[in-house]
Amino acid sequence: MGLISTTKETKNSNNGGRGMSFLLVFFPDHTDLSPSPSSSSSPPTTLFRARSSRLLLSKAQSTISICLLLLLLTLFLFTLSTFEPPSSSSAVVSHRRRFLLTRDVARNNNRFALQGMGTLFLRGTKSMHDLIVAHIPSDTTEEDLRLFLRLLHRSGVTSKSDVVLLTNSGRSFNGLVREENHSFLKLVDLYRNNLNRTESVWGFNHSRFIKNQSGNDTSEPIWGKTKTKTHNNETELITHGSVVSFDVAELDPENSLSGFMDHVPITLRRWACYPMLLGRVRRSFKHVMLVDAKTSLIIGDPLTRIRNRTHRPESVILFSNKHKKTTSESVNPAVIIGGARGIRRLSSAMHTEIVRAAMMQRKKRSSVSESAVLSQLVGSVHLTKGIEVVGMSEVVAEASSLAELRTRNSAAASVRDCDMILRGNVMAAVIMKRVCSLDSSVYSYC
Repeated sequence: MGLISTTKETKNSNNGGRGMSFLLVFFPDHTDLSPSPSSSSSPPTTLFRARSSRLLLSKAQSTISICLLLLLLTLFLFTLSTFEPPSSSSAVVSHRRRFLLTRDVARNNNRFALQGMGTLFLRGTKSMHDLIVAHIPSDTTEEDLRLFLRLLHRSGVTSKSDVVLLTNSGRSFNGLVREENHSFLKLVDLYRNNLNRTESVWGFNHSRFIKNQSGNDTSEPIWGKTKTKTHNNETELITHGSVVSFDVAELDPENSLSGFMDHVPITLRRWACYPMLLGRVRRSFKHVMLVDAKTSLIIGDPLTRIRNRTHRPESVILFSNKHKKTTSESVNPAVIIGGARGIRRLSSAMHTEIVRAAMMQRKKRSSVSESAVLSQLVGSVHLTKGIEVVGMSEVVAEASSLAELRTRNSAAASVRDCDMILRGNVMAAVIMKRVCSLDSSVYSYC
């Protein structure tokens, strides 16, 4: 029921003075100003229900507002997370490496080797059909890698193959690799201009790097984005492959084996990197060679074994470890050669087998042997389905002395006829000294 009160104050009614009135209106919620019989008889519950409805509506609005705010905040955080790399530690290492390599690879007009990853050290003159992937173990020294790269270029295999170096996180051999590539180009130029030079043990055959003028193969290499154009007729006659490197954190950012073992050496982690690397270049190469840059030295062209037309793309050539005390044979994981499809399938199967072996060895509290896992994999017909294992009867020669390496008239298969050797007891300094004595004017480090 409404209540209206009016107060009127008149100063002087005779002289028509102004008056001021106050109108005060008091009324309850949801009632009419005019009195009615029904309003006076409404029960108290009507007012309570009305206020409860407004309270529930207010709470509902508050709840909806909070939900919308949380939804917007979630979308904002999700948007920010999409710009973050999968691994923060690998991102720091990768960012630091790429920053330091900006000036190093400026000559190639590209910082990355492939699809925003890797480092391009030397861009080849054309596309190659063969690929050499050399992993660098953690205990590899600069002298070890220098000798491997120097003999690799001198062997002539880089005239038909691209080279990928698989490095461990936190280690950088960029300056060394760049220096050896530069020495290689100087070596080619030196031998081309001096036709009187003769070959000797560990000599250099420059004719392998001279392009046939009648050749029509002008396809560009896959590494890098900028095409290399030259107007020097003499330079166009030289042909060589590319030299690039990838960090294991780029190809295996999550370190997929870390959940199964405490320490994952690069000799095992490399098997998690091969599927991504070979998958990205699967249509570019026909033959692939996996090699250990510390224990192996390439002095010829081992890929001639697989270039034979009788071998299919699924073929894989393995080598045996030499056991003096036992008759059992195990696979030597330092050197593996095969068709691109076979190597890719083998790497995927090996990755799975390493996980299985790590889970079993964890119970026994023992370490995982790469050679044992690979031997078990090769011995299982079910696990090697889709892979044609040619055999592992051949053993990689192991040089025990410099005299053996220089032997030319041996009844047995001498090392000079081999295209690769295991370093064995041969000191790297002795081999390096021999190479430097042949071409001391080319190499700045001897």
